[in-house]
Amino acid sequence: MLAAIAVSQSMTDPLSGLVLGDVPQPEPRPGWSTVRVVSSSLNMHDLWTLRGVGHPPERLPIVLGCDAAGYDEDGNEVLVHPVIADPDAGLGDETLDPGRALLSEQHNGAFAEYLSVPTRNLVPKPDWLTFDEAACLPVAWGTAYRMLFTQAGIRAGDRVLVQGAGGGVASAAIKLAVAAGAVVYATSRSADKRAQAESWGARAAVPTGERLPERVDIVVETVGETTWAHSMKALRPGGTIVIAGATSGMNPPADLGRVFYLQQRILGSTGCTRAELVGLLRLMDATGLRPVIDRTLPLEEIHKGFQLMIDGRLTGKLVIHPPAQEAVQQPAQEGALR
Repeated sequence: MLAAIAVSQSMTDPLSGLVLGDVPQPEPRPGWSTVRVVSSSLNMHDLWTLRGVGHPPERLPIVLGCDAAGYDEDGNEVLVHPVIADPDAGLGDETLDPGRALLSEQHNGAFAEYLSVPTRNLVPKPDWLTFDEAACLPVAWGTAYRMLFTQAGIRAGDRVLVQGAGGGVASAAIKLAVAAGAVVYATSRSADKRAQAESWGARAAVPTGERLPERVDIVVETVGETTWAHSMKALRPGGTIVIAGATSGMNPPADLGRVFYLQQRILGSTGCTRAELVGLLRLMDATGLRPVIDRTLPLEEIHKGFQLMIDGRLTGKLVIHPPAQEAVQQPAQEGALR
């Protein structure tokens, strides 16, 4: 089957290690299911793997791709919860399992025609959600949902700052916070992305680092060094910064004096549980929320997709389609692996 494979890593030339090629289809194994991938989506995690950040080289080669939606062996429409872990090892939360792995870290990922995952990781795809929309949800939207609802405990009327409007997690966080009844502010260096954030319901979107009209209760932080000082200064006493990424750098000044004197909370957040992914689907059903899709590309053009991400030219998610198969064209009740 055709797949996008990470074969080497380079911080300066990450795409040099991305190869399109044939790999064996996954073999059946007890407790696991094979999914015929209809749609997958690009995440920063895929780019970090190619850059050698957080992914040891001895795990190469590996098929990239953390998100997938498609058909299981019985023809059911499913989306894939991408955290492969044991909830019991995490005291009921699989994201806290010390041995957890995101899809494409220890197991081949979703940029392929077929995918093998634990059967527990399959979530029924609602009929009101397209395959493309479903493939955008598990990593970016699941991460944003956990950040806001589980970690920060967002309430209606809260003031929320989302740094770096335009990214997958950021666009999801803006829409989810608006749906929760919050007043949302967003930042971006791009005027177009600021305008897009306001069209999603943000009360105001300002250039990165610019003073906000008021201090906020919650900051959604995925940018890191570039925005960290602004996040700290924008937060009210007793407020919460939830961080789930640091695309611009991992080690900004901590400003500990501000943290303890203003009793600010800084919470880490990684991925989401299967239950949180189901909760996200229920929220979307209730509110009519849908993910922001910048564009779709065939798997054969995945290098172009990565370059768009590197250049910062995406607003929302980029969806990848593997080569079409007969099963994809059939009704859900008849579609099956062939």
